[in-house]
Amino acid sequence: MRTPVPEVTPVVATPSEDAATGNTSGYRLDLDGLRGIAIALVAVFHVWFGRVSGGVDVFLTLSGYFFVASLLKHVLATQTVSASWGAAINPWPRFWRLVRRLLPALLLVLAFVTAMIALVMPTTRWGPLGAELQASALYYQNWHLAFESQDYAAADSANSPMQHLWSMSMQGQFFLLTLLCALALGGVLRALSRRIAFFRRPQAVRGVVGSALLGVALVSFAWANYRHGINQPFTYYDTVARLWEPLAGGLLAVWMPKLALSARMRNLLSIIALGLIITCGWWIAGVQEYPAAWALVPVGATLILIWAGSPAAARPGAGQAPVSRGLAHPQLVWLGSIAYALYLWHWPLLIFYMAWRYQDEVSWLEGTGILGVSVLIAWLTTKYVEAPLRSGSFRRTKSDESSAVDKAATVEKAKPGKTTKPGFQNSRGYRGALLAVLLIISVAAGSAAVTWQRDAANATLDTENLDPRLYPGGRAFLDGAPVPKVTAQPSPDVVDMDWPITSYDSIISGWKDPTIKVGYYGDVTATRTIALVGGSHAEQWITALNEIGKRHNFRVTTYLKVGCALTTEHVFTWFGQKYYQCNDWSRRVMDRLAVDKPDYVFTTSTRPPEGSARGDSVPKDYKEIFAQFRDRGQKVIGIRDNPWSTGQLKPPECLASGRKPEVCGVSRAQAMAPTDPAAALADEFPNMTFLDYTDAMCDDTYCPAVVGNILMWHDFHHLSATFVRSLIPAMEADLQKTTGWW
Repeated sequence: MRTPVPEVTPVVATPSEDAATGNTSGYRLDLDGLRGIAIALVAVFHVWFGRVSGGVDVFLTLSGYFFVASLLKHVLATQTVSASWGAAINPWPRFWRLVRRLLPALLLVLAFVTAMIALVMPTTRWGPLGAELQASALYYQNWHLAFESQDYAAADSANSPMQHLWSMSMQGQFFLLTLLCALALGGVLRALSRRIAFFRRPQAVRGVVGSALLGVALVSFAWANYRHGINQPFTYYDTVARLWEPLAGGLLAVWMPKLALSARMRNLLSIIALGLIITCGWWIAGVQEYPAAWALVPVGATLILIWAGSPAAARPGAGQAPVSRGLAHPQLVWLGSIAYALYLWHWPLLIFYMAWRYQDEVSWLEGTGILGVSVLIAWLTTKYVEAPLRSGSFRRTKSDESSAVDKAATVEKAKPGKTTKPGFQNSRGYRGALLAVLLIISVAAGSAAVTWQRDAANATLDTENLDPRLYPGGRAFLDGAPVPKVTAQPSPDVVDMDWPITSYDSIISGWKDPTIKVGYYGDVTATRTIALVGGSHAEQWITALNEIGKRHNFRVTTYLKVGCALTTEHVFTWFGQKYYQCNDWSRRVMDRLAVDKPDYVFTTSTRPPEGSARGDSVPKDYKEIFAQFRDRGQKVIGIRDNPWSTGQLKPPECLASGRKPEVCGVSRAQAMAPTDPAAALADEFPNMTFLDYTDAMCDDTYCPAVVGNILMWHDFHHLSATFVRSLIPAMEADLQKTTGWW
């Protein structure tokens, strides 16, 4: 089961009272239980099913509900808004409470992640993960990942142990923005209340606040749906697109419907809502659909559960509906009490275990073990790290201990008369020592992150003039060239920079760029021309074509777009998104080639296997493109695609982990057909010449990560420019035979 994009972190205020309705008679244990169900869904779906559940929206909606309610309760408790608003919305006490609530557990997890990166992760990933450590600690991880999702060079990166913290960043931004906006709105209302008596009434405050929240929520929802069809991977992390979800909860806190229902009706609504939350992860593809319209299902279901369990929905004298009582079950309440810590821990434990085991999924038994360890560590973190620093003071030990005990007793529904001993974790000395430890490990983790980023930024690549006697590359397999014992080049730590010159020149259209960018290489003044056309797997051959063109006086023109081999009807799907732009671009490029009339078109002729299939093939669309070239009399050189590795780690990462090249590649039988499938088309397309360099990349059974002392891939499927450079003699001979130009 493959791990998906992780969900939102369960950061919600403690549901100690229903501020929206003025009910202060009891603790909303049913909402703690709802948190327990939500975190169970998140963790189980991540570990066992590789999907996103509805828990993401449950947490967001609850966060908005309680946070907005807490901002209103003090203001609405008095008659004079002008006298109370400033104290109620003072951001510093609330900000400090958020810091004490969120940072201790986060800092502990980040320190653990830092240590495990050094122990488990290959050095090739230290630099990027150092940047994620910084982004997570400073609450902009969601934007970091959003922009990374647009970077083709990073688009195939493995799951990060901090990927789930994007959601915490988003919620932190929501809390801060809400506080600042509430402060500004409070100033306006305070000024109005001094002049107009109407604005001193609670109803007026609700109207103004509710209208402001509704306006922002509608804009956010519209933005989420608009951007969904344009750039959903980016939108998934976008704070603006996510705001409507917590704001929906905030609107319920402001405008709680007062419609008394029978216990039977409240129970029916709660059953339906709970069923939607539990099952929506199966029938909604959350990674592809959220945060657009489909997110209304879990968000709406959460709103129903909040309302149906509140006094506003009950008839006078009626008790809780059975579903609400079920949600208040002690085991669910306990799970809800550790939800935040459980969310922080389960994902990195899963990722590090898979990295340690060199696998990209876990069995049911392994998953059960990971979940069990996650729950245990989450409980320990909540009890001995989060709770002491959240509830305690460093000045008044006795009252602090009483406060901590009272809160623990409330959550655990302690029986009347039952006493609970404070425990050493609530002492002032323990809290001081804990704070000191957190500061020390945080400084150490931050120093490591900065060092890794600095080292990655200072890394250099210089392989253009390697001695071919020491680094034969593809000639080792193709011609039997001797392979001396020297360190392979490029280093795994820098090979990710070994892209073709066109990428550095930006002469390749990006994902959302519809333009046709034409580059000129080789002998740019020559009249004879080879047009290099297609996606990045065509682009990688510019390294050889550029050099050969300079030697033999022909020009190389490039027509390239990332992820876009020439196609007719088939729509590529990349990272969960349909790539319709490729079809339009291909049609326009074909028209452009009919006008430009290069002497030869150079493009890929096969595609790698999909899913569980074995061996490459020639897709139907490729044959249709070849037929268009044939029918208009254009000559084509079709080059067989290279093998794609399929391991849990990319080959450079596998090598950096200390494993041998012989196990860091891919089976030849898995990646490539026994013979070039395009060669069988020679009679049908006499205008085409087919090139195949598989024998330069693989021996009879395996395609290793290092061939002839050169790293073959710079990720998991693109050839390194250094390796392509080693194939220049072979391609030079083949082009001479094909063109007869020299």
